[in-house]
Amino acid sequence: MTQHGVTQHGVTQHGVTQQGVTQQGVTQRRDSGQAAVEFAISLPVVVLLVLGIVQLVVVVRDQLAVELAAREAARAASVAANPEASAARAAAEATGLRPLDVTTHADADRVTVSVRYVDTTDVPLIGAFIADVTLTARVTMAREPPPAP
Repeated sequence: MTQHGVTQHGVTQHGVTQQGVTQQGVTQRRDSGQAAVEFAISLPVVVLLVLGIVQLVVVVRDQLAVELAAREAARAASVAANPEASAARAAAEATGLRPLDVTTHADADRVTVSVRYVDTTDVPLIGAFIADVTLTARVTMAREPPPAP
């Protein structure tokens, strides 16, 4: 009776003993460390790639937050009697990113709000190689008469 190719006498069907003295057994034993070496070589590259993707996701998330802050600031400025103060307050309430640089330009029929934020690249290993990213968003809306007090 054989199990997994080993007979009761310790010899496989292919002529290899349990000690692996034939050429096929020596080759198998020599290749057994190859996977560990390949894994050790490729692991740092994979880790750097994953950390790079994480940094990219953080920057995209912050860009979306800056765009939201600009929209909220422009909406608040378009209906306010004091557009600059309303825009700054609305941008700060819309996102937790600090410090935001909010610039407001209002004329008779429209208001334009620009929001700027410097995003630090602080993901381990990746942040040291990538400079900080400046994120900006600009939104223009039509002015509406301020609500009556």
